[in-house]
Amino acid sequence: MARADFASVVIVGGGLEGAAAAWSLSQRGVTDVLVLERDTVGGGMTGKSSGIVRCHYGVGSLAAMATVGLETFEKAHEIFGTDIGFRQTGYVVGVGEPNVENLRASMAAQREVGVQTEEISAADVAQMWPTADLDPFAAFAWEERGGYGDAYQTAQAFAVAARAAGVRIRQGAQVAEVIVDADRATGVRLTDGTVVGADTVVVATGAWTRPFLAPLGLDVPIEVHREQIVMIDPGVELGPVPVFSDLVTLQYIRPDVRGEVLFGNSDLAELEPADPDGYLNRADDDFLELTAEKVGTRFPGFGDAAVASSYAGCYDVTPDWNPIISQTPIDGLIVAAGFSGHGFKISPAVGRLVADLVVDGRSSDPRIPETDFRFTRFEEGDLLTTRFPYVGAGEMR
Repeated sequence: MARADFASVVIVGGGLEGAAAAWSLSQRGVTDVLVLERDTVGGGMTGKSSGIVRCHYGVGSLAAMATVGLETFEKAHEIFGTDIGFRQTGYVVGVGEPNVENLRASMAAQREVGVQTEEISAADVAQMWPTADLDPFAAFAWEERGGYGDAYQTAQAFAVAARAAGVRIRQGAQVAEVIVDADRATGVRLTDGTVVGADTVVVATGAWTRPFLAPLGLDVPIEVHREQIVMIDPGVELGPVPVFSDLVTLQYIRPDVRGEVLFGNSDLAELEPADPDGYLNRADDDFLELTAEKVGTRFPGFGDAAVASSYAGCYDVTPDWNPIISQTPIDGLIVAAGFSGHGFKISPAVGRLVADLVVDGRSSDPRIPETDFRFTRFEEGDLLTTRFPYVGAGEMR
């Protein structure tokens, strides 16, 4: 008979969100927690994040979650005693004329949940980004506290702090199934036959969530899509520049500590379905051509720019491009997945909401109602969508 173990809370998945949940539970005094990670902490899609830190969202609860994340990142040295890779460069987003009204309305709503954001002029942006062509933009929003970070370092910091509080983390431990008895989750079974009993099971398995939970009769509406990233040598000394989100040509650029810049495509109208266990881990030729076209158009001052490297990761995308952080129809089973590209910046708030659900069954932050992220919203036809959609970029805002 396989050996058995027990933890009050078992977290399946030791990526960024699972580690954040473990840390947040320890902050609530729940330390009889076991994280089961099939590889190593942060070894899945966590390290593929582009790491943008912004609070610019038209969904109020998501903007509030990003604010919680920002506050945690700003205090990282104090909280974790280590560098998590957060660089507070600032964040600017520019829109064309059709999106000006919604940009301003979105900013007003963001301020209501604590976001520090303001409108700035093209002249202000030109001082920050002198290599950019700003003529097509009609308005800009500016978050001085925004920037970028390192999701892998952040996951490691969560995990170290959780361990120090008494949480157990077992790497190289692949979970085969959640054990359910009389419509209640009672633990998990590993592929080696080990059974771990639990009062609560938290599934934080990202792109692998849908097939993992399908045997339980739960259809988690997550599609997996490949997302390509290109690192560029700009060919010039940029100096300190902020993250720039261009909602005219639908791209984003952020600086990197090595003097390169990271390019990502914000046009998500056509997605590329992918297998998270078998996908091309670099940009393909078509994407490199797209990169050259978009970056060349927006940043003519780059001069002799060249591709330095590229990689790819996978988004776990829900129908409304917002996460599921929720209890499920199976008692004692909580899902935190479907982050749709938002996961890094909101991870501290995700951990806090998971801990709230475990301990209290509801959110402790009135700005972030647990009902917004409920599992049942899809079958109810009550999707979580922005009140201020941007033409061409509604999915990510």
